Amino acid sequence: MRAIVVGTGAGGATAARELASNGFEVIILEAGKPFKPFRRLLPLVEPSRRIGLLMDERIITRLFPPMDTTRSANDLVLMRGITTGGSTVLSCGNMVRAEHGLKEIGLDLTPEFDEIERNIGITEFPRRRWRPTTKKMFEAAEQLGLGPKATPKAVNSSKCISCGLCETGCSTGARWDSRAFLDDAVHAGAVLHTSSPVEKVLIENGEVKGVVIKSRTIKADIVILAAGGIGTAQILKASGLPAKDNLWADIVLTLGGVLKGANQLKEPPMVWYTKHEDYILSPYLDILSHWFHKPWRNVSIEDRVGLMVKLADIEEGSVFANGKVQKSIKDEDHIRLEKAIGEAKKIMELAGVSGPYIKGMHNGGHLGGTVPLKAEDVDSMKPSWLPEGLWVADLSLAPRSQGLPTILLTAALALKVSRKITEKI
Repeated sequence: MRAIVVGTGAGGATAARELASNGFEVIILEAGKPFKPFRRLLPLVEPSRRIGLLMDERIITRLFPPMDTTRSANDLVLMRGITTGGSTVLSCGNMVRAEHGLKEIGLDLTPEFDEIERNIGITEFPRRRWRPTTKKMFEAAEQLGLGPKATPKAVNSSKCISCGLCETGCSTGARWDSRAFLDDAVHAGAVLHTSSPVEKVLIENGEVKGVVIKSRTIKADIVILAAGGIGTAQILKASGLPAKDNLWADIVLTLGGVLKGANQLKEPPMVWYTKHEDYILSPYLDILSHWFHKPWRNVSIEDRVGLMVKLADIEEGSVFANGKVQKSIKDEDHIRLEKAIGEAKKIMELAGVSGPYIKGMHNGGHLGGTVPLKAEDVDSMKPSWLPEGLWVADLSLAPRSQGLPTILLTAALALKVSRKITEKI
């Protein structure tokens, strides 16, 4: 039984690993090239930022192709990884159980969460290695009654050099990414092809027959799309299938303050967080804003302090067959962001971080919701409108925005989907 898995992020790698270990002939197709960290180019970037040459976030994709940027509206930039490991290689390694909207449709991923956490190994980053400013902001959040707690992470602290550049790729191998699961799949017999963007799914008489890539067909009995909320939706629409205009992104807005010599970059991002109804707050030196947001330019990276808001946004956005994306920040989201930024400012003030307090760029990198599961889909883990043999195994299945880290959710969804495929076959 041949299965094609499209994508190598948390969803694709998990599905490929599970299917290959159960005897499927697995072909993995990745649109990007093998991943290499960005560190070797960093010395070139900082001087360019200081003299104002980095005026457009699209420059980062030219310098660092694995990080794809899309401006979906004047006020929002969407980020995704197009490379082996997908967005997991550009992540902070946070492993929080995100379940927003799942209980409402009757989906319980507890067994999958448990198994993946055991496989990956989840720890907290040692508090003795938190920067003093991070500790003070944690204590301030406690004093304000916000209940901060250490973030569960897939980071081996003994290998971590506290460079703070997790999102440009871990050069020491301290942070887990889905390439570990991808390697397991390949060792179990799966075949990986990079630089292989899928154009569309081949469907005949209501059944999947394979995919079209570079104008040629690769045949298969099963196709699993795990190209993320944008990539999966684009392939579906190019195949004449109705992906939903339900894109969400978990909008990020970082409040920047100033503290001489804070050196917040000298620790992993997001070592603690406070959880609220529809957002989290977490210490985060937003590299995207530092490099490309003009209002942040006058403060050095050693003196900049950031506190992030990650918001569960309104699930409304469109992906088109040509890859274009339309998604803006709704008025309600702006109102909720302002409320959260107010909380962040209180924490900073109490921790001794001074102004001017300047908001960074609005951006989002958790892309999902374009193939949302409904209550009637949970038993099969497959929306009924998908043709026979076509499955989705990524964050596209999650109907609601999370406002939380989503790697664990993506992998759990993919594990449950791939086991449903095995049961069915």
